[in-house]
Amino acid sequence: MGRLGDLLHTERLRRNISLKQAARLGGVSEGYLKDVEAGTRIIADDQARRILKKMGLREQTEAGFTLDDIAATVDLETVKPGRIVAEQPHRSEKQPVYHEENPKTKGGIWLDALASVLKRVPVYNAVMQEVDHRLLPILDGRIDGASPDKVFYLSVTDDSLRGFRILRDDLCLIVPAGSPIDDAVMLVEMNKRRCLRKVKKLDAMRVLLQSYDREYSAELYSLPDVSFIGRVARVEFQC
Repeated sequence: MGRLGDLLHTERLRRNISLKQAARLGGVSEGYLKDVEAGTRIIADDQARRILKKMGLREQTEAGFTLDDIAATVDLETVKPGRIVAEQPHRSEKQPVYHEENPKTKGGIWLDALASVLKRVPVYNAVMQEVDHRLLPILDGRIDGASPDKVFYLSVTDDSLRGFRILRDDLCLIVPAGSPIDDAVMLVEMNKRRCLRKVKKLDAMRVLLQSYDREYSAELYSLPDVSFIGRVARVEFQC
């Protein structure tokens, strides 16, 4: 599907509106709307807005986001009726776990965020230059428990954490953390270089910073020699 087709389809499922009903509300043919949702026909932004409004979607226009920006936050896989994909923190060869759930109560997280706030979260490269952005909802004034202005994505530049299932070009959401967190993957700075490492606390003064490309490696550091910038709260795997 296209992004706007995703958004139309998702909102229609959430509101339990049939394709025929949605087409009638939007003043378009059922076949046209079906093609839009399938991604085989392009729909104009203003026409998509009109159909969504007729279906009852409330917009927060003052946020300054385009409808296509909003649609980019929609993951249709989470709203297919009766087939919800459980979020996996790491890559795995195992099959995804599915469970039954009402599509009207799932998948509305992103759309409901329109009634609150969407935050433009920057994506940084290795030298901390912004190269892209993602839109994330602010829930209870926080993103993953942190101030929205403090979080950012880091584009992974190498395969040094391959063994921990984080690969080059994956996007890691970094939330602030100024001290070591045992067994967490963290953004650290040592020897004037920033990188991602898995942390193992040894005692009050020493940590192991672990990497795992083709071979496992661990470097011993005294805490004063390492700056801890943040922990990886989630990873967006780039296939």
